[in-house]
Amino acid sequence: MQTDRGPEPVRSPLLDAATEASSIRHGFFSRTGGISEGIYRGLNVGLGSDDDQEKVRENRARVAGWFGLEPDRLATLHQVHSADIHVATAENRAERPKCDGVVTNEPGIVLGVLTADCGPVLFCDAQNGVIGAAHAGWRGAFDGVLENTVAAMETLGADRAKIVACLGPSISQDNYEVGPEFIGRALTVSKDNDRWFVPSERDGHAMFDLRGMTVDRLGKAGIRAAMIDACTYADEEAWFSYRRTTHRGEPDYGRQISAIAILGS
Repeated sequence: MQTDRGPEPVRSPLLDAATEASSIRHGFFSRTGGISEGIYRGLNVGLGSDDDQEKVRENRARVAGWFGLEPDRLATLHQVHSADIHVATAENRAERPKCDGVVTNEPGIVLGVLTADCGPVLFCDAQNGVIGAAHAGWRGAFDGVLENTVAAMETLGADRAKIVACLGPSISQDNYEVGPEFIGRALTVSKDNDRWFVPSERDGHAMFDLRGMTVDRLGKAGIRAAMIDACTYADEEAWFSYRRTTHRGEPDYGRQISAIAILGS
């Protein structure tokens, strides 16, 4: 159990530089600074986990508190691996709609996406005061959740040329083996997806580069993007991992959060 200090999120140099003169703040939160125990040790914020819900709520409050905001200011989603986007407002921020991207231009709302191997992507156009967050697993990435998040930001006044984005800690290609059905599905979407696979030791299987594909799609959407080079599967001390839990036969897993907010009025 970690109770001796608060959350210590990883920061993106790209987002920090882009928001230096603004009131936008972000963080890719690790397991550090939470009160959950056992397989959920640390800052588990997953309301859908079987963790003690009081501890989950306290962990979520600590995330909001890192931004200097009350717990009810944290806007997260009921993530379903879709390409659908929610526009968060002061009135609807507690709704947790079924979608995988969220945007706002209102101050005082912490946009958060939860992950445990999938790719969390934080977006901002600091000049126009618009932010976004997306949960990009392979299905959502293939279906356009990143591009749709950018488009939703534009409806709030963002300029695509001024948007920057960062992919947070997620599973690396070295630890993401997929089977022939997955490969076939990816190639059906586009033959160009072949470059995101390298053969694995098992016949018909391959190692999939979700991170490379995510950053590439952001670039093709006209977004200046970067990546936090941290693998959720490989670093158990820092990150929760669905795949690591599955390989061990554990009954459940924690979720980390990546979050961004416009502070001030």
